[in-house]
Order: sequence, then C-alpha cells, then structure tokens
Amino acid sequence: MKRFLISLCSAVFALGAMAQNSYDLNAPFGFCTRSSRTTATAYDITGGGCYTYPIPSDFTGKVVVLKSNGQDMKGTIQNTIKNGENKVIIFDGSDGDFYVSSNVPVTASNKTLLGINNARICTTWHVTDEIKAALDAAGVPGMSTSSGGGTLPNGQYVSEEAEYNTRKIIMQMTGDNTEKYRNSGILTFNGCQNIIIRNITFVGPGSIDVGGSDLISSLNSANHIWVDHCAFTDGMDGNFDITQSADFHTVSWCTFSYTDRSYMHQNTNLIGSSDSEATGFLNTTFAFNWWGEGCKQRMPMARVGKIHMLNNYFTSTTAGNCINPRKNSEFLIEGNYIAEGVKHYYGESSSKAVTWKSDNYIAEGSIPDSKGSTVTVPYTYTVAPYSIVPETVKQYAGATLFTETPSEIQSLDNTTPSSIAPNTPIYNLAGQRVDKNYKGIVIKNGKKIFIK
Repeated sequence: MKRFLISLCSAVFALGAMAQNSYDLNAPFGFCTRSSRTTATAYDITGGGCYTYPIPSDFTGKVVVLKSNGQDMKGTIQNTIKNGENKVIIFDGSDGDFYVSSNVPVTASNKTLLGINNARICTTWHVTDEIKAALDAAGVPGMSTSSGGGTLPNGQYVSEEAEYNTRKIIMQMTGDNTEKYRNSGILTFNGCQNIIIRNITFVGPGSIDVGGSDLISSLNSANHIWVDHCAFTDGMDGNFDITQSADFHTVSWCTFSYTDRSYMHQNTNLIGSSDSEATGFLNTTFAFNWWGEGCKQRMPMARVGKIHMLNNYFTSTTAGNCINPRKNSEFLIEGNYIAEGVKHYYGESSSKAVTWKSDNYIAEGSIPDSKGSTVTVPYTYTVAPYSIVPETVKQYAGATLFTETPSEIQSLDNTTPSSIAPNTPIYNLAGQRVDKNYKGIVIKNGKKIFIK
C-alpha cells in the first residue's frame, strides 16, 4: 500500500463546492428567492456574498474563520456575526466542537455562516440520565400537556402539568431558580434578512418539556433565509422553528433527528406559533430533507404560510404526526417518500388548502385527499421521482458538503488505489469520517497520511 504525505490545506482548496448529485442545485432556490407568495417577484439572496468553499479568489468581502477554543464561544460567535465588516463566517471544526452556554441572538443581515471540517455547534447544558430518572419517578410522561399547571418556586405560573412538574423537579435538582438552562438553544435570527447557513451540525441538549429554546429560531419578520445541508438533533423545544411573521425561507438537504438524550416534546419544526399569526407570511420550501430517528411531531406543523413539501424523506417509526397543516395554511405536497413503519404521517386541522400530488409514496397508507383550491408556488423547480428519494437523501442530506469524490482523489495522483486494512479510520479531505472503502486521509502517529 502506497502512502503519500499531503498538505490538507492545499488539497481542500484544490476541490470546491460542487453539487453532489443532479438534484442538488448548490444554489438558493424556492421561497427564499421570491418576494411574493403568489407572483414570480425575485429576490437575490446572496448571504454575505459567497456561500461556497473554498472562497473564490475574486471574492472581495471580509471572511472570518472561527475555530473552537474548547470554552464557551457564545460571545465570540455573537460578536463576529454582529461585526458589520464580516460577511462570511466560516466555522472550522478542525479543533473540535463549538460550545455555547446559551442561545446566540442574530440581528445582523447579509451574512453567510458556513461549516467546514465537520463543524458542530453544541449546547453546553444537556438532559442527564439523573434528570430523566427523576421525571420518570414523578410520572411526568403521563401528565397533561394542556392543563393542570401551577406556580413555580420562582413565581412563574405554568399552565401545563407536565411542564410545571418538569421545571420544578429540575429546579430542585440544580438549585437554579433562574432556570438559565431553558435558554439552551444555538441561534435566533431576529428581524434580519438575506442569511445563508450551510454545512453545520447543530446539537442540542435533548428535547424536554420546559418551554425552552429551539436549536435555531427565525422570528420577528426575519426573511429570505436559506438553510442548506445542515444537521439538527436534540433541540430542547424544536429543532428549527419559523414564527412571528418570518417569511421566505428554504430548508434544503437537512436532517432532523433525536437521540436517547431527548425525553419529551420531540416536536421538530413549527411554522407559526399560534392561530393568531398574521396572514401572508411564513412561506417556506422544504426540499430533500430527512425526518429520521426520534422525530414525533411537526415535520412540519404550520399555520398561515404556504408550505412546499418537495421530495422529502420520512422514516421515524415513533412519529405521532408528520405533515400537519393547521390554521389558514396552504400545503403543496409532492414527490415525498414516507417509509415503512411511519403510520401517522398526516393530520390536518383548519387549513386553507392542501394539494397532495399523486407522485408521493406512502408505504403503509394511501395518499390523503386534497382540500380546497390547488396550491401553487411562484418559482420553477423539478420534482425528482419518489423512488430515488431514500437513497439520494440518505447519502447527501446533512452536513455533507465540501468533500471530494473518489475520482477527484484519484486525480491528485495517478497511482492505482490499493486496499486498506480492515477497520482503518479513513477521513476525507474535509476531515470527516468516511466509509472504509473510501480512499482519503489516514491518521497515523498524529499525521494525516494520504492513502491511494
């Protein structure tokens, strides 16, 4: 087996952010590129002016690269995004995970947040086995989530029995009546516009019924936001919620899931926080996303907005309700794949209109009846056959960008690849762990060694 020392930096910059498959446009599309829910009025969503990696040599904006210092980086991240000169913020995961002690507010517009080298942003607080055991002992899972609350020791009134007892028990265990842990989210986009977020993994504390923060929130008229190739897991309240007249979002090639860290309230994506949401907003495209392990509700649940569900993949066998049109919403649902074991895939209540196209696949059920007028969207797009959705989404959704292909590796050297010893850890040139049959970087004696 031939081994070649190679410069990781130079190899990464030799590659580029090419689309991974023919359905991935590697560019904004959908509602984030529109300024109307009904007409083809375009919006030029650019983020900070560049959303690919490596950054082109002719890019004139200011690029800032952040690496983890192993400590709480909330202030660093907040100040870096807030600085008006910074247009593109690159989260480089080569020094480990980024940790934040509480949610980072974002009010600045025209920004790109881009992850490389397996960048993960994680909350410092998380639900422990001790907390879950105490909640089990108190019978919290069987308590009401709609009534029967009370006043907490800190004077706050909680209307729901399960949330009241959960918060009271955590107060007793931690001695913290300020309940700082409830702000264990990562990013809140408040009133800003023209934002692009790509290739970042967001890891939360575990879902728990305390009325806490989401991993990402977009609210207060935040608009024209493209979230692409990100992974969301274990949000405290939700994984990614869009509320309070936020508008014109596209969520593409993302994964949503929960692990054993989560306890209750695995409600992943809320669009519109109440039936009194102002009409005309919350228009959102969901394309080629994967709602997987542990997701139970809200995939998404939406009010008011026009929601386009295009070629998404649903596999959670614990789902209580996947696609959930609610008050005054309009849904266009086409080319989605709802896998075997997903029995509760649809619920509708007081929506304005729902259009189920015949090109959806439901393994354990039939396509529901449409409702109201035919729902349309003001942009062009291609619907992939549902048959390709499982394989394509499983392979390419999530924080999978900026990696090389076998042919690109081979182009770096003309030697013939040889076999690699079983169970050898292999990494691609972006520092991400890959399949054992892949050729790339082997870590040996603290050095990155290129394997052909």
